[in-house]
Amino acid sequence: MSEPMVEEQEHAHVGVDTVEAVVRRQMAASLGGRRGMLEAGLPGLAFTAAWLLTKDIRSALIAGVVLAGAALLVRLVQRSTIQYVANAVVGIAIGWLVVHIAKGMGGSAQDQALAFFVPGVVITGVYTIVMVISCLARWPLIGFMVGSVAGDPLEWHQNRQIVALCTRLTWLFLAPGAILAVVEGVVILLGYGGLMDKDVAVLVLGIIRLGVGWPLRLLAWGGMVWMLARNATPLEA
Repeated sequence: MSEPMVEEQEHAHVGVDTVEAVVRRQMAASLGGRRGMLEAGLPGLAFTAAWLLTKDIRSALIAGVVLAGAALLVRLVQRSTIQYVANAVVGIAIGWLVVHIAKGMGGSAQDQALAFFVPGVVITGVYTIVMVISCLARWPLIGFMVGSVAGDPLEWHQNRQIVALCTRLTWLFLAPGAILAVVEGVVILLGYGGLMDKDVAVLVLGIIRLGVGWPLRLLAWGGMVWMLARNATPLEA
């Protein structure tokens, strides 16, 4: 084994003497850091902003696709992972599909715009339920994220400290999605039920995603960072 590789492996183990340090390092690799989270979220934000400005589905889709395509091109040039960009592309593709289904069913432009938000609410609701069940079963989803990076997807569960920490992290991680799924779901139902004007419903959904969703996520991520920065739990052998 070459000397640089030995030095790199030795450096990777320096200072990892707490549960928080282990989880923080593995989560950073799994989430892709700031860049990965931006690549996953910004195309969706671009779609929402473009729709609010133009009220044109095609323009909004183009805005999201262009931003995702630019991020994808940079990744390909750098020969790095496209995982996070791919998440955004899939989200836009699903939204596009639902919009065209609504159009094929004779839905108005307002119906189509409102339909774009439906998959996000459904997907968020499903993964929120899955994460809640994982916490109640003492197999928190964040633990599998840690294990997938560490190389053994189940070994983390043998350490009760890591299980407890990952459970708290998972509750924090799912909280914004749970709140948004409930609030956005109610707005969508009001829009389709005629109790709220559809244009107003779309505007409210855009405001929720831009003005409420990201602050909630940043608050939750801040809590996770604080929890992981404490280094308060000595690592058992």
